[in-house]
Amino acid sequence: MKFTRLTTVIFLACGIVTGLSAQERTDTLRLSREECVAIALQDNQTIKVADLEIKRMDYSKKEVLANLFPSIDFTGAYQRTIELQSMSMNMGGQSQTIKMGTDNNWNFGFSAAMPLVNASLWKSINLSDTQILQALESARASKLDLVNNLNKAYYALLLALDSREVIKQNYELAKLNSEIYKKQFEAGTASEYDVLRSAVQVTNVEPELLQADISVKQCQLQLKVLMGIENSVIVMPTITLRDMQRDMYGYALNGDRSLSRNTSLRSLDLSHKLAEQNVTLQKMSWIPTLSATYNINWNAMSNGNALKHQNFNPYSNVGLALQVPIFHGGSKLQKLKQAQVQVKEIELQRETLENSLNMQVDLAIDNINRQARQISSSEEGMKSAAKALEIMQKSFEIGAATYLNLRDSEMANTTAQLSYLQSIYNYLISTSELDTLLGKEEALGIPATPLSNK
Repeated sequence: MKFTRLTTVIFLACGIVTGLSAQERTDTLRLSREECVAIALQDNQTIKVADLEIKRMDYSKKEVLANLFPSIDFTGAYQRTIELQSMSMNMGGQSQTIKMGTDNNWNFGFSAAMPLVNASLWKSINLSDTQILQALESARASKLDLVNNLNKAYYALLLALDSREVIKQNYELAKLNSEIYKKQFEAGTASEYDVLRSAVQVTNVEPELLQADISVKQCQLQLKVLMGIENSVIVMPTITLRDMQRDMYGYALNGDRSLSRNTSLRSLDLSHKLAEQNVTLQKMSWIPTLSATYNINWNAMSNGNALKHQNFNPYSNVGLALQVPIFHGGSKLQKLKQAQVQVKEIELQRETLENSLNMQVDLAIDNINRQARQISSSEEGMKSAAKALEIMQKSFEIGAATYLNLRDSEMANTTAQLSYLQSIYNYLISTSELDTLLGKEEALGIPATPLSNK
């Protein structure tokens, strides 16, 4: 699908949604599955939340990087002495009391510190990188789930529309037979019972037609919710299930059933990497840290008015601060053991998950192959049922068949068509599920991400 067409569709959708409230009217928006996916990826709230989470983790990494730069603080303090400190001294056999200090004490200045050696801090940067990758993979998983659900909703709408068409044809056929009986009754060749029975049959099909209409509206509503479009817009597909049968047999694994892009497996791999980095981080907590410090301050002491006659004197110093961890009750060792156990847990979880995913892939491929055969079988059955109905209809018109025979043929034809449509729907759903399981964004119509082929 070309970018210009996609852009036009998105703007058209936005224009319709915006204009509906002002014009108070209902429009029909005809969209292909790919266009529905494009709109959903732009407007769905779940995707927006996932993108914001990536941005949040990026800020978190910048927060860690900021700790590598000097930190500068300003401090200021003022003290007003209420009672000066006294000191008694024995001078010449006499005790004398001397008061010490001043009424006003000012002190303010700047302090700066910068880490020179801090292995734990350096390793934390790697942890932040892995956490960003986790957020990216989580966003990718959200897109895969969204598109899979949207595919199901789109295919369900196709099934509902085609099924309604089949039921409508059955309804029209029942009405035609009822009209034939009325004419035969008027000509004296049919009984009133036959007329009533055919009319009842028309009435019996009407609830099915009503239910089909309800199913179409429900499928449209589900699709609009996933796309983030207002309920007042009517979404209709640009293709039918029968049309899709011509192209869907082109689906093939081409021998590629690798789980390397499975989002659950990749998320677990990132968790394993994060756990291993945490083990290294705990080991580095035993490494001494070294930081540089610098301070410059001004102070002033005076009596009387606190705002007059202040003489501020500067003083400054520079230094190094070394911290060597020696003993902390064994807490560091216990944290290290916890991190090592977590690594082993994730390794076991990954093995279990990989076995489960391989079984799911095998089952999905079997389902696709079985449903492909089911489509061929249903198609042949549908053709046979249509031919039988045509023969029975002609026989009924000339009086060579009973109405019961005709209705049996009609029901068999309707059932065969619905079974055929259902088999196509099942095939499409299975392929979408398998593409989601294998993480194949290009097959689902998702734009490639930085993690798509890594």
